[in-house]
Amino acid sequence: MNQSKLKQNWVWILFFLILIPVSFLVWSTRNQWMPTVKNMTDNGQSASHNDQHAAEDGHSDEDHHGHDHAGHEESTSLELSPQARKNIGLTQGKVVPIKLQSFTRTLTIPAIVAERPGKTRVKVVAPMTGIVTNVNVIEGEAVQPGRELFKIRLTHEDLVQAQAAFLKTLGELDVENKEIARIKEITDKGVIAGKVLLERQYAKEKLEAILKAQREALLLHGFSEGQVDQIRDTRRLIKEHQVYAPQLHDQSGEVQLPNVAIQRISAPAPGSQDYSTASQKSMFIVQSLNITKGDFVQAGDTLCVLADYQELYIKGQAFEQEADELTRCLENKWPVEAIQEINDKEKELIKNLKIDYLDNQIETDARVFSVYVDLPNTIEHENVRKAGERFITWRFKPGQRMQLRIPVETWQKQIVLPVEAVVTEGAENFVFQENGDHFDRRPVHVLYKDQLWAVIQNDGAIFPGDKIALTGAHQMQMALKNKAGGAVDPHAGHNH
Repeated sequence: MNQSKLKQNWVWILFFLILIPVSFLVWSTRNQWMPTVKNMTDNGQSASHNDQHAAEDGHSDEDHHGHDHAGHEESTSLELSPQARKNIGLTQGKVVPIKLQSFTRTLTIPAIVAERPGKTRVKVVAPMTGIVTNVNVIEGEAVQPGRELFKIRLTHEDLVQAQAAFLKTLGELDVENKEIARIKEITDKGVIAGKVLLERQYAKEKLEAILKAQREALLLHGFSEGQVDQIRDTRRLIKEHQVYAPQLHDQSGEVQLPNVAIQRISAPAPGSQDYSTASQKSMFIVQSLNITKGDFVQAGDTLCVLADYQELYIKGQAFEQEADELTRCLENKWPVEAIQEINDKEKELIKNLKIDYLDNQIETDARVFSVYVDLPNTIEHENVRKAGERFITWRFKPGQRMQLRIPVETWQKQIVLPVEAVVTEGAENFVFQENGDHFDRRPVHVLYKDQLWAVIQNDGAIFPGDKIALTGAHQMQMALKNKAGGAVDPHAGHNH
């Protein structure tokens, strides 16, 4: 008797030892098998309900216009014609099987396209005092570095006197060299003492020192090394001065090319090799033209302002509480994205941007600081007139509004859909799954949503591999509501 009872106790103990781990295993994996069981149960109940409803109402296949509605609920199922699909943008690439993918959660901040301080704008100033005799550009025109912009006739008395003194010293030095050569020949024959030759050599060194000082004075007046050499070689005063477009990122404001013939540089013919080569080079835009032909200008006066839009900034405004996330993005060199609104319905995503630096000053009133992101620019359109003037249109322009998406963290194995694929109705969020020639509305739980993407919880409402409409969810939801509510009352909103 005792042995039988003991044996029975051991059986129960063994049963509980097996039951406890099995129960724990089933409970820990419930998120994997419960959605499948629930979906199978719901589909079975839906099919039974539809069969029962069809039997009670006596509906035949002809009553449903020849379509098999098994597996569809009329209140949550919608059939679209090919024209309706095109109207809401459901093309072939917009109904695709979903799959698990990684998603990067981002921080969105408002931004604006801005110029690069000290780089974008270049002031071209008058290097010398004179009268403008040639203006070779017009406002808005695109010019390449090295292009002749203006010609100035020198009228300042100091410039004329400095050149004249330089020429006078050159002449005296020439005479002294000839005299030294003559005396040296006589000295070698013993006609005169060597002391006379030594005095002439001292006088030559003195003239060379004066000439060097006068050369430096000409450089200070604004003449280039080449222009001074031109005066020395031709022994003629420079009467006119040419001002050229500077080299890119050269902030001197002028380019001196005195040995180049004065001519208007016209644009190459469209379609030529020179035209395509010139198009690839960055060009300045004559932003403003401050003088006209015949104006009297003094040294330092602004002649024009050139703008180089090849490289710009996206200047974002972030709150001080977001500084740590932005600093982490900068340290890890994570790529940044920008959103540009093309129109009310279309947005363009600009990828693979880099943060240049973060501002070190926080505005006291708004409690925000600036974020500067490098923005490479490209030429969208070029127009060349018959006279040779070239006008270009840059893709990005200072003042354009954008939004910066700063990466914060990455989630793995998520269901990610465009925001156009999800519609919100009260507390519910829905997506539309393709089921044959119908779209079935499926309730989903949205874990996260921004301006572009929505992350859907993988709870069995939809599965990887299901074909989901990636756009038009709002229009299909409105169609379902109209279908459930019947035709619109033509007298709605009118008092008779």
